[in-house]
Amino acid sequence: MLRLTDLKLPLDHGEAALAAAILKRLGIEAGELSGYTIARRGYDARKRGAITLIYALDIDTPREAELLQRFADDVHVQPTPDTHYHVVATAPARIEHRPLVIGFGPCGLFVGLILAQMGFRPIILDRGKEVRERTKDTWDLWRKRNLHPESNVQFGEGGAGTFSDGKLHSQIRDPLHHGRKVLTEFVKAGAPEEILYVSKPHIGTFRLVTMVENMRATIESLGGEIRFSQRVDDLLIDTDAAGERHVRGVTLASGEQLRSDHVVLALGHSARDTFEMLHARGVYLEAKPFSIGFRIEHPQSVIDRARFGAQAGHPILGAADYKLVHHGKGHQGSPGRSVYSFCMCPGGTVVAAASEPGRVVTNGMSQYSRNERNANAAVVVGIEPSDFAPFDDSGSPLAGITLQRALESHAFTLGGENYSAPAQLVGDFLAGRASREFGDVQPSYQPGVTLGSLDSALPDYAIAAIREALPAFDRQIRGYAMHDAILTGVETRTSSPVRIKRDDSLQSLNTRGLYPAGEGAGYAGGILSAAVDGIKVAEAVALSMTGQSVFNP
Repeated sequence: MLRLTDLKLPLDHGEAALAAAILKRLGIEAGELSGYTIARRGYDARKRGAITLIYALDIDTPREAELLQRFADDVHVQPTPDTHYHVVATAPARIEHRPLVIGFGPCGLFVGLILAQMGFRPIILDRGKEVRERTKDTWDLWRKRNLHPESNVQFGEGGAGTFSDGKLHSQIRDPLHHGRKVLTEFVKAGAPEEILYVSKPHIGTFRLVTMVENMRATIESLGGEIRFSQRVDDLLIDTDAAGERHVRGVTLASGEQLRSDHVVLALGHSARDTFEMLHARGVYLEAKPFSIGFRIEHPQSVIDRARFGAQAGHPILGAADYKLVHHGKGHQGSPGRSVYSFCMCPGGTVVAAASEPGRVVTNGMSQYSRNERNANAAVVVGIEPSDFAPFDDSGSPLAGITLQRALESHAFTLGGENYSAPAQLVGDFLAGRASREFGDVQPSYQPGVTLGSLDSALPDYAIAAIREALPAFDRQIRGYAMHDAILTGVETRTSSPVRIKRDDSLQSLNTRGLYPAGEGAGYAGGILSAAVDGIKVAEAVALSMTGQSVFNP
C-alpha cells in the first residue's frame, strides 16, 4: 500500500469527496482504486469559518509501484510504513527470578503487558487499590472531604492518567511506532477505534476504568501477576567486588521480600516517599525543572467560538481545545518567565488531586463526551532547580518536593483547611483585589472552593508572570481574560520534580538491574509517552534477561 498525506477537504465534505480527491491527486481512474483506509484525520482551524480537514490515507491500488516511482520526489506519496509491533525476545522456559514492576500506571501497565506477551510472567506491585475501589476512594475526597493517602487520583491501578482527559497524543520521537502499539492495545481493551486515526485522540475517565481492567485481565491470562496495596519501602542492593551495585529485589511495607535481578521503577510523579527511599539508598537522581500555576476555567462555548467561529459545535470538531505560550519580558531586573497552558481539558472539570493529608492540589479531567459546561486548563510557569533554594537550600535533589509541599500546604490553608481549594476571578486577579462572589462561571472543583486572593499562593515571580500572560492569551483567544473566568490553585504536579537517570541500557546510572521508567522517573509526560517508555523499558529488560544487547533508538 502507499501512504498519501496532506490531502485537504472542506469540513462538510460529502462521503464521495474523499475518494474523488484521491483519484484526482494520484491521477488514477475509479477502477484503479481498490480501497483506502484513514490513517490520520486532523483539521486546520486557522481560518475560522473555513476549517479544513487534513487526511493521511493508506491506498490500495494495483498501480502502487508505478505511482511510487512517478511521485518519487513527492514527500506526500510514500510507501505505507510498517507500524506493526514486533517482539524483541521470547522468555526462556525457566526463569529463576521473575521481573518486578513497581507501579501500575500507563508506564507500568505496558511494561507488564509487553513482558507478559513475551512470556516473562512479570510481578507488578502497586501501592494503591484496583481501579474500581480506587474510584470510590477518590470520590470520597471529592464528595466528603476524606483523603485516602494510598488510594486517590495519584495512586492506584491506572495511575494519574485514569482521572484525566485520557489524551493519547504526544510529540515524542517514535521511530519504531510504539505509539501505534499502545493505541492498538487500547482499542482491544475497549477504546473507540477512532483513536487510531484522529489527530488528537482521547478516551475519558469512565472508559479508561474498564480498559484498565481488561488489560489487567490480559496480563494475568499470560501468566503475569498484579498485587495491589503493596507499597515498596526498600530495595535489596548488593555491591560486588568491583564496587558495582546490583539490585536483588524489594522489601514491601508488610516486611515481605521479593527476589529479582530486574526491577522496573514505573513510579508516578507523586511517589515522594519512594523518591526519598531511593535517595537514601544511594540511587542516582537529580532535581529537574517542572512548572507551577493554577487551573483556569471558562465556559466551553467561549473557547468554541474563539477557535471555530460559526463552525463551533460541528460533530467532527467537538469541544475546542487550545495550546498557549507566552514568553515574559521580566520585571525590575528579573528575567522573563515562560507561561503556558498545560493539560487542557475541553468540556471537563477541575479535580482534587492531593495525595498527602493537609495539602491541596488541582488537576483536570474530562469524560469521552467532553460535554460539561466549562473548559479548564492549567496555566503554569516554568521553574528551575535554582528556584527551589528559598524552600530548600540544601542542594538536595529532592528540593523540588519541598517546594511542592510548601505550596500545597499553603493552598490547604487558603482554602479553609478542609480540602476546599483557593480561587479567584480572573478580573480580580488581574486587578490585584480579592474576589468575593462568583460571576457567570461556576467552578467545577469538588469538594468546593474558597474565594479570596491568590497572590500568596505562588512565588511572586510566578504571580507576576501569569498576570502578564493572561492578557496576551486573551489576544489569541478572545474572552480568555474575561472577568468571570476562575483561577483555582494550586497546580504543582505538572511533571516529576526529579529525574532518576539511566544509561543507554535504560538501567540506573549506578544500580544495575534497576530500570527507571515513565513520568515519575522523568522520562515521559502523559499517558502515551509513559506507555511508549514502558514498552522500551520492557524490551530492555527482556533483552537483558535473554543475554542480548539493548537497541535504544
